[in-house]
Amino acid sequence: MATERMADESRMPPPRPLDAIDRAILRMLRTDGRASIRSVAERVHISRANAYARINRLIEDGVIQGFGARVDMERAGQGAAAYITLKIVQNSWRTVREQLEELPGAAHIALVSGDFDVLLLVHTEDNRALRELVLTRIQAIPEVLSTRTLLVFEETDLWPEDPAEA
Repeated sequence: MATERMADESRMPPPRPLDAIDRAILRMLRTDGRASIRSVAERVHISRANAYARINRLIEDGVIQGFGARVDMERAGQGAAAYITLKIVQNSWRTVREQLEELPGAAHIALVSGDFDVLLLVHTEDNRALRELVLTRIQAIPEVLSTRTLLVFEETDLWPEDPAEA
């Protein structure tokens, strides 16, 4: 998976600056990824051909990496969530990332600075599954030196405002 990511990134054109219309399109698609080209064009006041071309360019440039659904994890049976901080062996980021990507429920992985090296967001069925994930899967990774688990009591995703109101 990481090898595919690096190969894809090496084929990407250099990033182009985004203008106000590009940013408005991105805000709209983050709010409603199913929006039609026609509605995008109308909301940002451009032609359908221009909207189509801009969206395709954003996809080709790697700005838009895909389309997906926002899921209420609790209603989807994933009622426990936690941020897990990891201290890892120096220079093992790529190896650790590949293993974390394979974990069930891994939602977000970030290499960070500070008192720990990696911040991992996971969603699991319950606290028993979370405990199992941390103690038997994450702590079994040889490059992981230590972990700290921060339970999430409530989550709120912040999405950009409606581009028509911006």
